[in-house]
Amino acid sequence: MDIVYRKLAAEELSPELLKDFRRFQRVKRCWRKEEGQWLLKDIAFIDDWDQEDHRRVCGQLQGVLASGGCAWGAFQAGSLKGFASVDGRLIGSRGQYAVLAEMHVSEELRGRGLGRQLFARAAEEARSLGAEKLYISAMSAEESQAFYRAMGCVEAQEYDPPHVEKEPCDVQMEYLL
Repeated sequence: MDIVYRKLAAEELSPELLKDFRRFQRVKRCWRKEEGQWLLKDIAFIDDWDQEDHRRVCGQLQGVLASGGCAWGAFQAGSLKGFASVDGRLIGSRGQYAVLAEMHVSEELRGRGLGRQLFARAAEEARSLGAEKLYISAMSAEESQAFYRAMGCVEAQEYDPPHVEKEPCDVQMEYLL
């Protein structure tokens, strides 16, 4: 499996870039915080992207680049199969966090190390911005949480209100750089 990792440029961020990317995830269980305790609950849904999602994600990636951030892509035979981006603006009470804005691996290549490689590149970008930690508003699905925990992420010491408001079921996490 030959994977090429490279930074994404603003001019290539169009829905066409995502034509071979499959976001599909069948979720059966999600983490929820109830009365201060994290519980794994039976919450089932399918997360799958359509053309509108491709346009939305490309717009978000363009916003990340416009903020002075960076987006990394993982390509197999010229097709995008994974990507991660870090916003250029620091957040937190002391500006201690860089935000992991996007982190996705195409369904057929999950579990093969692409996520780990992309996460490492995102962490390096966050360091170069002067951040102490990476902030992740992460999907609460059992598999997504297992990935972030395996990377060394923990519950965020400081929650970012806009992220919580936008995705109230996400788990707010951080990664020490």
